[in-house]
Amino acid sequence: MSITLTGAAAKQVRTQLEKRGKGLGLRIGVKNVGCSGFAYTYEIADELRDDERIFEDHDAKLIVDAKSLAFIDGARIDFVTEGLKQAFKVENPNVDSTCGCGESFNLKAGVA
Repeated sequence: MSITLTGAAAKQVRTQLEKRGKGLGLRIGVKNVGCSGFAYTYEIADELRDDERIFEDHDAKLIVDAKSLAFIDGARIDFVTEGLKQAFKVENPNVDSTCGCGESFNLKAGVA
């Protein structure tokens, strides 16, 4: 199981932790929602929960729970600027399709 961060994503995680003055890393998860079925969630993690695993890349930590890891194993997390919008972008090999707005996605058959 692996998840990687680009240099830009790692820099953004470090920047957010520095602004906040504390935190372990970025927690990423997957929840049921949206027109396509699933969506990513993001928050700064202050602690590691029992069912979570840490991935470290470019001196930044990514925290993922066991259930979400099954959906995003092999993903690459980037931080992109598109016009005035800045956001984390997940390049997930397990995604079959996304909705028109890009906020939700379906998984390939047999994933999780």
